[in-house]
Amino acid sequence: MRTLEELVKETRTAVIVVDVQNDYCHPDGALPLSGCDLSGVKSMMPNLQELLTQARANAVPIIFIQTFHEKATDSEAWVTRSSGRSSAVCRTGSWGAQFYEVCPEKEDVIVNKHRYSAFVNTRLDSVLHTLKVETLVMTGVSTNVCVESTARDGFMRDYNIVLVHDACASYSQKAHDMTVENIEGYFGKAATTPELIRCWEQSGHHSDEVLRPAQPAVS
Repeated sequence: MRTLEELVKETRTAVIVVDVQNDYCHPDGALPLSGCDLSGVKSMMPNLQELLTQARANAVPIIFIQTFHEKATDSEAWVTRSSGRSSAVCRTGSWGAQFYEVCPEKEDVIVNKHRYSAFVNTRLDSVLHTLKVETLVMTGVSTNVCVESTARDGFMRDYNIVLVHDACASYSQKAHDMTVENIEGYFGKAATTPELIRCWEQSGHHSDEVLRPAQPAVS
């Protein structure tokens, strides 16, 4: 099994930023207002910001996953999730669906999703193949739901998975820790932001080695 250094040095890597949006992360967002604990989000945001800065400095592609929900995607099964608590989350065109304290730049890619996994009925797989990505560096919220769902589906599609556990967050430490254990046990590796940055600095990525789209396109 390859080491973390081998995964990020020898294969093409992309940072996947999952659902860092107001309804999940802002104190006035739908889930925090329903009682979800934001302490994990607050502690991970500086790490995520630093990871994104260093990814850009080392020409590592960044893919932002943005959830939208609307009547056209609200199946009967879907709207009953979380006992209906999530029915008002990230409605298309709403403030709650906007990004929270992250701002995609023109070289970054935005992929919209309507379910927990960013691979379900989206263009993510096509984007990754175009970029020749083999390793997914997973970040965002929540660790045990959308981040883990995307990581699991990515692994099933033969991508290497690296979960940056200090750059993602759940609404409980127990849930977060369970995903870290699951990923390390069955689906990939868990690492910290400093470990990832150190690997990139040592590997010396160059911008002409990584294919990037000219500007983001929203699906």
